[in-house]
Amino acid sequence: MSPDIRAVANAETVHDAVEAGSPLDVSGLTVAYDRAPALWNVDYVAPKGGLVAIIGPNGAGKSTFLKGALGLTPKISGRVAAFGAPVADARRRIAYVPQRESVDWEFPATALDVAAMGLYRSIGWLRPVRKKHREAALAALAELGMADFADRQIGQLSGGQQQRVFLARALVQDADLYLMDEPFAGVDAATERTIVSLLRRIASAGKTAIVVHHDLQTVTEYFDHALMINVRRIAAGPMADVMTAENLQKTYGGRLAAPQLAAAIG
Repeated sequence: MSPDIRAVANAETVHDAVEAGSPLDVSGLTVAYDRAPALWNVDYVAPKGGLVAIIGPNGAGKSTFLKGALGLTPKISGRVAAFGAPVADARRRIAYVPQRESVDWEFPATALDVAAMGLYRSIGWLRPVRKKHREAALAALAELGMADFADRQIGQLSGGQQQRVFLARALVQDADLYLMDEPFAGVDAATERTIVSLLRRIASAGKTAIVVHHDLQTVTEYFDHALMINVRRIAAGPMADVMTAENLQKTYGGRLAAPQLAAAIG
């Protein structure tokens, strides 16, 4: 472990201003892979209700932020709370949609089986999936246009259809906080519209979605808050406040061409 990382690991991380009951409250989050920091001392307090885009270049730590916050990736230092409690105590209120690349699509499960997995906390481990659970999972699939594929093995679905199934799994949880890792990656236009509609439904219900997003041309249209990351936190807040040329250049290290920059800031 390098001296710098050790210093962060030994440091006491304290919030300057904690928003009580925030859906996600992160302080001093540091994650490293093979001794190289992937995320460095990041603080973030998510808004209560709304759609947050996590943006930054490839390798900036966007996915690592979600995984570190959820405890899926070990952290070197930092504190994370959800709704004023440790994340482990608030998991019933959190839904997570991973990257499609991280899923074993050969697993012998149907679309309905996967959607029903979102109910396992209420079903209980090693207990049968009852009719009411299947009906709830099927309703979530129907809302995302996937009811006709309920009995299809997930590996036989297209990329966009697979994404819809995992969104159905999240939707059936009826969570208060949704963490989504690149849900728009590799999907068709119809699925993109479906995802946007789902996000707007989440926001209209007063819930929060935090989404890793790559397309700077649509980020201001789809989201109302942004968290800009490039290993460190660059900026965070309402889209109109943080989506500036200066912040974008800091986040992307000057790699944005003038047309991309103009499109991002409108």
